[in-house]
Amino acid sequence: MAGWHAVPEYAFLSHWRFRATAREVYDILADPIGLARWWPSVYLDVKELKPAAPDGSGRVIGLWTKGFLPYTLKWNFTVTDSTPPTGFKLVAHGDFEGTGVWTLKQVGDFVDVTYDWRIAAEKPLLRYGSFALRPFFAANHRWAMARGQESLELELRRRRGEKDVPAPPGVKSR
Repeated sequence: MAGWHAVPEYAFLSHWRFRATAREVYDILADPIGLARWWPSVYLDVKELKPAAPDGSGRVIGLWTKGFLPYTLKWNFTVTDSTPPTGFKLVAHGDFEGTGVWTLKQVGDFVDVTYDWRIAAEKPLLRYGSFALRPFFAANHRWAMARGQESLELELRRRRGEKDVPAPPGVKSR
């Protein structure tokens, strides 16, 4: 039923560019268990709930995530389509309901990465505070994706064997 209390919709389109191959970036993004290690400013915990089928689809991942705002989110995603190294699609359930599409395109020595994230908020804070807080939620998403771009760049350097690669943003000093 439409109205002021309808579940809010969010559509975010993020673009990243790396001096890398599509395969390098795909291998990082398609390994969600590593998210909490290389993107710790956003991913607090990641668990595989169901393994993938031979074609890469059907894998279910449980996530506990955060942004710069003082709340966390619990949600799962299921990989619905995987086309290495050009991308994959997922469906989100939990505090978010919706779809995400990662698209990778090789352009010479660079790979252009696009993430199309279309979700409805299910967490009560997001659902009921959405009208007034929508700009803050959008800023929170942009912050999270900027940390992701920075963290993925560092992960590429680490995987290539570079020495003295700094820790990704969000790593707590021990």
